[in-house]
Amino acid sequence: MSKRYDLIVFDWDGTVMDSTAVISGAIQAACRDMDLTVPDDKTARHVIGLGLDQALRYAVPDLSEEKRPDLVERYRYHFLANDQSIPLFEGAKETIEGLYNAGHKLGVATGKSSAGLRRAMEASDMAHFFHATRTADQTLSKPDPAMLFELMDELDAIAENTLMVGDTTHDLQMAKNAKVDAVAVGHGAHPKEQLRELLPLALVDDFAELRVWLSSNT
Repeated sequence: MSKRYDLIVFDWDGTVMDSTAVISGAIQAACRDMDLTVPDDKTARHVIGLGLDQALRYAVPDLSEEKRPDLVERYRYHFLANDQSIPLFEGAKETIEGLYNAGHKLGVATGKSSAGLRRAMEASDMAHFFHATRTADQTLSKPDPAMLFELMDELDAIAENTLMVGDTTHDLQMAKNAKVDAVAVGHGAHPKEQLRELLPLALVDDFAELRVWLSSNT
């Protein structure tokens, strides 16, 4: 592979790991536990990629400050009951390993907590492929460009040579805000029509298509 993009940054949930259903289900189950209004599937999926606090505020707009810590606890209870069994998307590991072996710098920008990303990386044996990560408890949440700015700074990359790969409008808007190119994957949390509106360089269905695109463009 050529190295037009020295740094390639991946979102995690819904992009690398097939966790959309588990996350949205955990949000809905936590609301049921607390007799709160349960968000529909579209709303629960839309918040994936945001930091947990921001996500719950959006998904449950009538949530009071007194109940927020309890809702966070219930969400974590339901999510952690399933997180060790969440699979990577087919072809994700092979694609990322290929980019790593080709000499690209690889990063992760995710709405997960640092502890949550560490667990996911350890469970999937993926940590050694990534040179740096940013999580929602370390810096500002998407779509603020801080995660990308910090990764570029740490890994000595510039926006013109950085690529963001994500499955949500939050990822694509973050890339726009950082003036970074982006590719969208359509197997995650947000509908393809919403992703197209933000004009990514490409919209691929899966990692097989992503590999083809990367082989021609990176």
